[in-house]
Amino acid sequence: MLTTKIFFRKTKGGNIFKTVREHYLRDDIYCGFKTCTKCKGKRNIVLDEQDSGAKSSLISSPYFLVLDTNIILDQIDLLEEDVITNVIILQTVLEEIRHKSATVYKKLKAIIGSPMRKFFVFINEHHRETYIEREPGEKINDRNDRAIRVAVKWYNTHLKSNNDNINVVLLTDDVENRTHATEEGLFVVSMEDYIASLNNASFLLDKLCKRSYASNTQGPDLFPCHLTPAEVHDGISSGKLLQGTFLASRENFLEGNVNVEGREKPIFVQGRSHLNRAVDGDIVAIEILPDTQWSSPSEIVLQDEEGADADDVTEDEKILRKQNLPKPQEIMPTGKIVGIIRRKWRQYCGILQPSAIKGNIKHLFVPAERKIPKIRVETRQAEILSKQRIIVALDSWPRNSRYPLGHFVRALGNIGDKDTENEVLLLEHDVPHSRFSDAVLSFLPKLPWVITETDVAQREDLRHLDICSVDPPGCTDIDDALHCRNLSNGNFEVGVHIADVSHFIRPGTALDKEAALRATTVYLVDKRIDMVPELLSSNLCSLRGKEERFAFSAIWEIDPDANIINTRFCKSIICSRQAMTYEEAQLKIDDATQHDALAVSLRGLNQLAKKLKKKRLDNGALTLASPEIRFQVDSETHDPIDVEAKKIRETNSMVEEFMLLANISVAEKILAEFPECAMLRRHPEPPQSNFEPLIKAAKNQGFIINTNTGKELARSLEETKKETNPYFNTMLKILATRCMLQAVYFISGMQQQEEFKHYGLACPIYTHFTSPIRRYADIIVHRLLAVCIGADATYPELLDKKKNHLLCQNLNYRNRMAQYAGRASVALHTHIFFRDRVQDEEGYILFVRKNALQVLIPKYGLEGILYLNSTSSSVSFTYNSEDQSQTCGDVVFRAFDPIVVQMSLDRSNVQHEKLFFKLVKPEIPDFSISPLKIETTDATEKKSTVKEVLKRKPEMEKSQQETINVQSKKGEKKKKKKKN
Repeated sequence: MLTTKIFFRKTKGGNIFKTVREHYLRDDIYCGFKTCTKCKGKRNIVLDEQDSGAKSSLISSPYFLVLDTNIILDQIDLLEEDVITNVIILQTVLEEIRHKSATVYKKLKAIIGSPMRKFFVFINEHHRETYIEREPGEKINDRNDRAIRVAVKWYNTHLKSNNDNINVVLLTDDVENRTHATEEGLFVVSMEDYIASLNNASFLLDKLCKRSYASNTQGPDLFPCHLTPAEVHDGISSGKLLQGTFLASRENFLEGNVNVEGREKPIFVQGRSHLNRAVDGDIVAIEILPDTQWSSPSEIVLQDEEGADADDVTEDEKILRKQNLPKPQEIMPTGKIVGIIRRKWRQYCGILQPSAIKGNIKHLFVPAERKIPKIRVETRQAEILSKQRIIVALDSWPRNSRYPLGHFVRALGNIGDKDTENEVLLLEHDVPHSRFSDAVLSFLPKLPWVITETDVAQREDLRHLDICSVDPPGCTDIDDALHCRNLSNGNFEVGVHIADVSHFIRPGTALDKEAALRATTVYLVDKRIDMVPELLSSNLCSLRGKEERFAFSAIWEIDPDANIINTRFCKSIICSRQAMTYEEAQLKIDDATQHDALAVSLRGLNQLAKKLKKKRLDNGALTLASPEIRFQVDSETHDPIDVEAKKIRETNSMVEEFMLLANISVAEKILAEFPECAMLRRHPEPPQSNFEPLIKAAKNQGFIINTNTGKELARSLEETKKETNPYFNTMLKILATRCMLQAVYFISGMQQQEEFKHYGLACPIYTHFTSPIRRYADIIVHRLLAVCIGADATYPELLDKKKNHLLCQNLNYRNRMAQYAGRASVALHTHIFFRDRVQDEEGYILFVRKNALQVLIPKYGLEGILYLNSTSSSVSFTYNSEDQSQTCGDVVFRAFDPIVVQMSLDRSNVQHEKLFFKLVKPEIPDFSISPLKIETTDATEKKSTVKEVLKRKPEMEKSQQETINVQSKKGEKKKKKKKN
């Protein structure tokens, strides 16, 4: 059966276009029931009345469920539980889910794909008796609700004609839809009533999403109303409102910023009512306040309403005064959030803070991410969950609730357990780390894998060359190998050979899509989260010693002065002579008695690399620094047993130079061939304001840092050295690293040519070609280069700059999250390392603040804050703003001064363990212990400060006990008030 709709459209030129839409209807679409005798066609048996799911006190006979769209969107965490089976998913609902939430759609498809769950998709939109037309003036949501009810009604009629005693139950939380369903004689239940009626499934009540019940909460309004979408749209169109991304402050829960595209500086937001229930990452509408109301961030950390009355959320000034916040220094444009355009909520890891009231099911959840507010949840498992890390999802944030509402999703494991904490940091940084699916694994080559004669004929055979790889110890995903040999004309032939991953990962396959999603391999201290399955990453693609492998080779002729004579690229077959560590390669170079082919090759590479590096530095390339450490882990427990700063050898620089050369050469090649769709990498020049901390720090030490150009900055950094402080220059370079912006992937056709440059490397064009095992960007670059040299065919998506622009956004995001996850792993293992240790370590002062010293410990690559002027101490410090120094008696602290601190771990806060510093040298009598918050430096973000001043240990324990006693008394007073 065919239904048609005809539309007429008039163009600007006056022409009339006729559009005909055809919609095919059938009467042979199967209902999914095992015992059905009426349905024709293919019988894909899914639903079974003999096993119709959980027993419900509301429904006596066997039943099947039909879910509306909002039930699935809101309750997907609950639907993932195996208790709910025999469910009919209508095509109408499935299509709505697909358009509204890719995440929920993916989860729902996984459930449908599980035979045990018995979720059946009924194609109601193409069934002759269940398809309905949209009525004139009817909203699309109302039409879809009506289509769902029509399908439920048809199922009831269809089953009765089969003499089946089966109920079809509609689950919906939409009050209007429920009313219509009841009037039409359908069996309809809300999700909460249905879950409450199930036998032995009370734990499911914890997983109920609270979005639909937000209006039921009682109490006075604590926040202003959000504007309606129409009001927000009108405000943005008129320029009265601005749209931007809200970024919450880590240091102060009453502050945040809104980044508005096109504005150089963010808009500052301060105060609970002005924040107006925005959560970090939300897209918000903001109204700028009159300049007389502009403010600036406070300088003291404020994590929560410590000491404030729990029910008073309107007196922000009282809270701020209690914290003795100093007066604002630099006034910023300030605004208030008046509407939420798009929520960016996700699932959050953290711990449960059980209610003090016995038997209460309402508790607070404290997220591990400090920028996320506490979340109010309901659970009947508080005693068990309070000892575990758990995941909670946000549902809603009513005006009359101090905290947003959420629901329990699942438990991860015991607090403090290393595997659990690893899982937390992967989830918090959104790192895909589930096992590779069978669909992905099906595209891997079958073993045993051998190189055939056809392969040899299609590639350049380089197995005769003395090629070797040089990598960190323990590396199994070896991306690159090198060779160097003398030519008869006195020049050198140098080759960089990169694993040919694109040979195994073909465009559009499930393997390719998974690699694109993951985007990068994530390196933690004790494990690696691979971008591609291990068969490729550690075996068939890894350029292991004495094994034949496919490679993509860049080969140059270079003269003795390191000038490039010519460049060529080819798909090749290589056989690495040896896989060496940096140390092994360095020993081979330095050992004058070794004259084998590899030793000669490495020496040639090393000499050329030094000349290439000199040319780069002369051209203005920056040599920056960041403290990096390496853990030695126990082979069985994988716990850290020792830690040291990473050693940098000449061989590190040697490999780096030729990887840079390969990346630049490939970038030039693919841009010449594909000027609109080459995938490149750029490093924007930082604004001059970013360099102010660096310039000021150097000036206080008597040095001038010139930041007008990258070349002048590089020269300035190299000239600032102190004989009395050998680490001084390294610290300056660490500060310079912090001034940098992040390097990002981009498509050439989406940027102007002048934006292509890489500031740090001082080169006009750059890309990533040398690590395709661990970076998806390199796979795309390999495909582009293969087309350039005629080694492979192109395909439409490769040349679609808009699609690849979106791909670049994902690559940049995943790359950033991988970096953060790596740092979090270092912090976790540092905590584990210090659990049973108290030791003194040498450090340096990076910055002198008004009430603190910012300290760097080179041995551990850690940076943090040592607070001064503690209220528990009689010691007083004087701050000098002109030369940025702190003075206590005869002792003066300045930036870059060496100090000695005692390091230990405080575990009193199970959510956030902390390393503490005690000043050892220079010695100041009666000076208190102060806390250090671990942060690793990065070129892309300014680090946060620590959160509170820790008293001396005996006083700290006493203070904690006093706090517990005060809170206990407050709880008793509240109970008495309630009784009265």
